[in-house]
Amino acid sequence: MPYVYVLYSLRDGKKYTGLCFSLRKRLSEHKEGRVRSTAHRRPLVLVYYEWCRSWRDARKRELYLKTSGGKRYLNNRLKHTLAVLKGRKIENSQDDKEGSEEGQA
Repeated sequence: MPYVYVLYSLRDGKKYTGLCFSLRKRLSEHKEGRVRSTAHRRPLVLVYYEWCRSWRDARKRELYLKTSGGKRYLNNRLKHTLAVLKGRKIENSQDDKEGSEEGQA
């Protein structure tokens, strides 16, 4: 199943839109810094994703979300989430990371 997803950078406050077949695997690659376009923008938070019926549909949706209309849609849809995240500092994300690792044992 292909997905379109949006990540938010706690470092620079910008969003990254991408697509993949395995959302968990791709998020792990982003988190570990193995994706060139986001490695320098970590830490990242998944703020939005959509399941699509085909890769072609996912690609069309990704391209739309990168247009001004798509960005407007995302900003409106995510306005409360982004308002909370914009208030967070990078130092806080390290605390969150440590807390989430404890719960994964």
